[in-house]
Amino acid sequence: MTQTHRQNAGLVPYITAWSSERTIRPELLSLSGRGLGFERETPHDRDADGVLWSRMTSAAHQGSPDHGRVHPQRQRRAMRRLLCQVCGGPADRTDEGVLWLLRDDRDDWPDWPEGMAATHPPVCLPCARAATRLCPHLRRRSVAVRVREYETCGVYGSLYRPGLLGLEAVGDVVVASTEPLARWVLAAQMVRVLRGCSLVRPDVR
Repeated sequence: MTQTHRQNAGLVPYITAWSSERTIRPELLSLSGRGLGFERETPHDRDADGVLWSRMTSAAHQGSPDHGRVHPQRQRRAMRRLLCQVCGGPADRTDEGVLWLLRDDRDDWPDWPEGMAATHPPVCLPCARAATRLCPHLRRRSVAVRVREYETCGVYGSLYRPGLLGLEAVGDVVVASTEPLARWVLAAQMVRVLRGCSLVRPDVR
């Protein structure tokens, strides 16, 4: 992330979609016995588990950041390669584990964040420090966590069912990629389950 980018747009995560990036909506098909498919599908539309992924144009840093949207391909790349969700470089890793910056939900979930299904990729140290200073949401309620085990467990996306008038979206779900239900999900984010978690000091060193 360049200095100019920081000055003009603030701290914009690598996985954030920009106003110039548009969701591509090819016709969704119900493939007999195989779940969802695209008309004129390409090999890049599915991951290694055969799950279909949402398409979005790529034009990062053009226009304005849309903090309410995540770019599916950049999120997937960051999760798969354990890249920092903010700058896109390697996430911080020590003998204690990979660094994640999470909203603090200890009051709502016993043993949090052990066993948490995370859709946000990890972070590097400089970006973790910057995010806790510059992001109002994280500044109020965030925790730095070292994670020893972070197995890919599935995807988050829109679940579809065949209906009388064609395919119908019935809601958003987190589903294991190996489950039969995953064949009916249009994936938007990769999910990792966090285990072997330990909270670290507020300076995230």
